[in-house]
Amino acid sequence: MQPDFQPADRDARYASALSVLQEAIAAHAFPGCAFGVLANDKILLHSALGRQTYDANSPAITPDTLYDIASVTKVAITTTAAMLLHQRGLLDLEMPLGELLPGFVIGRQPGSLARHVHLHHLLAHSSGLPGYVRFFEHHTTSTGLIRACLELPIEAPPGTRAEYSDPGFILLGKALEVLIHEPLTQWAHREILAPLAMSASCFCPLPTQRAAIPPTELDTWFRHRIIQGEVQDENASVLHGAAGHAGLFSNVPDLLRFAQSILNASQPNALFTSETIDLFSRRQPPPGSSRALGWDTPSENSSSGSHFSPRSIGHLGYAGTSLWIDLDARIAIVLLTNRTWPDRQSQLIRTVRPAFHNAIREAL
Repeated sequence: MQPDFQPADRDARYASALSVLQEAIAAHAFPGCAFGVLANDKILLHSALGRQTYDANSPAITPDTLYDIASVTKVAITTTAAMLLHQRGLLDLEMPLGELLPGFVIGRQPGSLARHVHLHHLLAHSSGLPGYVRFFEHHTTSTGLIRACLELPIEAPPGTRAEYSDPGFILLGKALEVLIHEPLTQWAHREILAPLAMSASCFCPLPTQRAAIPPTELDTWFRHRIIQGEVQDENASVLHGAAGHAGLFSNVPDLLRFAQSILNASQPNALFTSETIDLFSRRQPPPGSSRALGWDTPSENSSSGSHFSPRSIGHLGYAGTSLWIDLDARIAIVLLTNRTWPDRQSQLIRTVRPAFHNAIREAL
């Protein structure tokens, strides 16, 4: 699939969606964005607006601009790795995490809840682990950070509480590395990115690439520099820029190729089987959670808007990125921004995302 650059302003159908993004840029929700739409195996929209920063002389965003996709890494890399390993019979979703990472249970009491955390709990964000921990404030090495993650208390019995957990995906990434016997980033390049021709996507962009990547933040308190072309997430930064929860840089064409591979499951030479997609897109306990295995699904007031079917999957990234795939309608929408520039204060993205998705779906 080789999408062509199709400026949104050349198709009157997308005037409303374009207006949403233009107004968002004017309101400083983000300085620029790249976006794309896939429907029935065709790229209907592949365009961009705005600039890297609010400076009038800042480089313009192009449809192929590379972004720090933040937590979209969780589905594009870590969840996908789990899907493929399960599909190949190499990953048992019921396997206790402690069997792969003994440090997770060593030193805990015999009846510790940690012994009941299985891989599917990590994927479903129901492990009982906390949502977010500022490990980087106390640990300057990857070894120290991982050890601290392994020693976290389990705050609720596994399977009884849904709490979106970065530490859970950090540990999931390390567990997968035990199964594959190599770094997850190296495996992902060979088994995911290369087969899907996601040639722009990478971890830790080269110094020569950084100027073309929109900066995510003016960091005045941790790294004390502009964060551009390096992962924004501080914990991922300590983990050498790549982890199970964050670190991938990607662009609209690559993420649409990824979405197409999911929509075309079970076709000849497909990466996934339809059984794998069905399993990983199914909502998980506890009742009321919108989480599937690794993926999110539409819920009330969803960032996907009001037109995605219940059989849809997606994920957001903290820096202002998102991917939503409607498995029934065979539609995927990618929106990439750096909404955290120059700082993390603006929350306007929360209203922009559903409005943009609604405008696109209504145009289709």
